[in-house]
Amino acid sequence: MNDVSARQETLKQQVAQAAVDYMDSQLKNHSIVGIGTGSTANYFIDALARIKHKFDGTVASSLASEQRLRSHGIPVYDLNVINDMQFYVDGADESNHQLELIKGGGGALTREKIVASMADQFICIVDASKMCETLGKFPLPVEVIPMARSVVTRAIVRMGGRPLYRQGFVTDNGNIILDIHDLQITQPRQLESAINNIPGVVTNGLFALKPADLIMIGTANGVETRVAR
Repeated sequence: MNDVSARQETLKQQVAQAAVDYMDSQLKNHSIVGIGTGSTANYFIDALARIKHKFDGTVASSLASEQRLRSHGIPVYDLNVINDMQFYVDGADESNHQLELIKGGGGALTREKIVASMADQFICIVDASKMCETLGKFPLPVEVIPMARSVVTRAIVRMGGRPLYRQGFVTDNGNIILDIHDLQITQPRQLESAINNIPGVVTNGLFALKPADLIMIGTANGVETRVAR
């Protein structure tokens, strides 16, 4: 691991711990916590284990996160038996200053979006490299029903995107991922709706119609916190 990568991992650990500290001061009795997927979410799970006695359990957005939670002895529940969720905590591949996100680099975007929709507060945790003025440098993931791959590809090309099939990857839902390159996402909410309306699309990785409520950013000068405007 080079020095840049090592610093980035340190920032991820710091912001994950900051999120646990923030939650620790606000957890209600019998709280359920939604957990995202990815390297920053993994650091959060590891830090969360130290306060696992302070909440009832979790809902995981992927099988990988579920396994990591269970390895720490943290209860994991099926979302169908949960009525209320205080927090959902997850990373992002990109965030603009309106807290609109691109997620899904790990392929769990659909489950992440479902679990996030249940939470009273969606906390996004990122290192500073994920912040940008305009979304789209990171390819936008789209989960697609396999039989619709060509149909969706053609529709996205007409929108100006360059979709690439994520070779050898199947989502936890049994679907495929198209990663859309060459998009300048100046109107995230409109684009999220437009792509989701293509027949065969399950959902896409824009979290703009329901952005994060709060973002915690790991920087060289400490953790910065911003709230949705």
